[in-house]
Amino acid sequence: MADRPPHPQEDRSAAELVKQVSEQTSRLVRQEMALARLEMTDKLKHAGIGAGLFGGTALLGLLGSATLVAAAVLALATAVDDWLAALIVAAALLAGAGILALTGKGELERAAPPAPERAVENVQADIDEVKRSARS
Repeated sequence: MADRPPHPQEDRSAAELVKQVSEQTSRLVRQEMALARLEMTDKLKHAGIGAGLFGGTALLGLLGSATLVAAAVLALATAVDDWLAALIVAAALLAGAGILALTGKGELERAAPPAPERAVENVQADIDEVKRSARS
């Protein structure tokens, strides 16, 4: 009895199982790729916002420096209230630059590291599950 050929129904069932595993693996890979794409898009968005905020920081820093130069010129030219007004404007611009720098830094930290961490973890968990199932 042990030497009898496999029944056609058993062969078809095994073929169907292989096809099913293949389809599920393909679907799982597509889903993990979609997750990685979404994760990378989110990280790139935050990196872009952070870079833009640092651009704003540079602009406000330049304007603040120019205003400080104007304040120094006015202070040397006359000891009147004009230089104080320029100094107040410069301080406000530099404070704005500081706020933008801190906000930009926070956005860049949210974007790092630039790898799709959740997708990598999910793929590793999937691999571990397949290995575990293969052993059983």
